[in-house]
Amino acid sequence: LKAHAPVINEAANICIQALKNGNKILFCGNGGSAADSQHLAAELVCKYKKDRAALEAIALTTNTSVLTAAANDLAFDYIFERQVEAFGKKGDVLFALSTSGKSINVVRANELGLTTIALTGADGGSIKYKAKVTIKVPSDITNNIQEMHIAVGHIICEIIEKELFN
Repeated sequence: LKAHAPVINEAANICIQALKNGNKILFCGNGGSAADSQHLAAELVCKYKKDRAALEAIALTTNTSVLTAAANDLAFDYIFERQVEAFGKKGDVLFALSTSGKSINVVRANELGLTTIALTGADGGSIKYKAKVTIKVPSDITNNIQEMHIAVGHIICEIIEKELFN
């Protein structure tokens, strides 16, 4: 991941600026990426390494009523898009986690005008064309990609904490 240090720093700086401006960070992903979304949102809301004030972050993977209603009443492709429409505002950041970069519900959530940071695998999928920043883990093996997504997320959380809570 050393080769990705510049883009990881860019992603962290986008988050820092958004938080300084009173905006929030939203996370979305499916399966293991949903769990990673929750994990990273919790690191920002609660704490990563420092005792500090809470940072505004939301995992769009946690409200089962919204997820199942959107999937049932609209289509699974809309489960994150609908929430970004409800909770997102100009200046917010969307972390879109997708090992393939092709998960249509994650890609659709990216299309609503938030600044998107995509975490993907080596190919980057279609989301790489739409995200402001794409961090492509150099692997095609799902579990290895997910392991690196958490490592990248932790690095970003640490940079945020150091900058905002020195």
